[in-house]
Amino acid sequence: MDIIAFTRGVPPAESFPKEAIFECARRVLRDNSAQVLQYGNGAGFGPLREVIASDNHVDPGRVVVGQGSLQVLDTLGRVTLAKGDTVFIEQPTYDRTITLFQRAKVNLVGFALTDGQMDLGEIERALKADPAPRYFYVIPDFQNPSGAVMALPVRERLIELAHQHGFLIIEDCPYRHLRYFGEHIPAIFELAPDVTIRMSSFSKMVSPGIRTGYMILPADLAPSISKFAADTYISPSMFDQAVVVDFINQGYLKEHTAYLVDLFRPRLITLLDALDEHLDSKGAWTRPQGGYFVSFSVDQNLTAVDLAAAREVGLALSDGRGFFIRGGERFIRLPFCALDESQIEEGIRRLARLIG
Repeated sequence: MDIIAFTRGVPPAESFPKEAIFECARRVLRDNSAQVLQYGNGAGFGPLREVIASDNHVDPGRVVVGQGSLQVLDTLGRVTLAKGDTVFIEQPTYDRTITLFQRAKVNLVGFALTDGQMDLGEIERALKADPAPRYFYVIPDFQNPSGAVMALPVRERLIELAHQHGFLIIEDCPYRHLRYFGEHIPAIFELAPDVTIRMSSFSKMVSPGIRTGYMILPADLAPSISKFAADTYISPSMFDQAVVVDFINQGYLKEHTAYLVDLFRPRLITLLDALDEHLDSKGAWTRPQGGYFVSFSVDQNLTAVDLAAAREVGLALSDGRGFFIRGGERFIRLPFCALDESQIEEGIRRLARLIG
């Protein structure tokens, strides 16, 4: 029996714009090989930093580009966090972010997502009871792993609390442009760039193999992050970043984003329809308007998820506990973009058999 993998949030091979990337790489090497094959600035390739800065209406000096956004987040933690500092997160949240913050030995405080939203009252009580966090890490658009979108009033109140209590919001937004239904909500960075660190990557929009992610940092933080990067690995790949900026400048990113939306929208529809058909009354799930993930919470009256048993019915599932500080035994993340419609339908049938 073939294993259907609802595990990693990876793009499918058919989503890679290989011909466009080939053209960009050829042009970059032809026109700029002396620069892109050399060591570069620890903060990243200058022309890409300028494009990111222009798109976000900031000075390029605030932009640091690394080998994926997680690398820059790790550097931010190493430079600015000390053992015992407090960081607020949503719960569930991206498992690798939890790992990075736990590695920094900070005090992690999680706020449960209910119907995709945090309880603002709970956040306000936590801010009164304990020292303010250094950072509040959130994924407002099509959250990994839940698929939820943070409502505009929640974004606005979070910004007010950041101003009042002196913490910075880390807004992680790699899925923001993959909206399949509905209207865009203003990003937190757009609403309040003074209290927001924006991080994102080109992994989902171009290719994970082109390890290019970035942060837009406060002007007083960016130099220390850049210096730490330079002292650690001299510079990220100038070649990869040059290919990305050429991909943008040639207009390919806009075209490819539209292609990805058309490719992934029917896969999300198929997944939601299959959940409605096979898992009604066995749990609750999100109904995202974009991104890579739907999350399913197994009904409390049923057996918690058994990963070994999942293999026996031909499923590979992530351990839901990885997305939580504590708990998560009944949580299932369902990435859908790397599976075709027939795999999605069969996978949900197998999941229904698994949980009984």
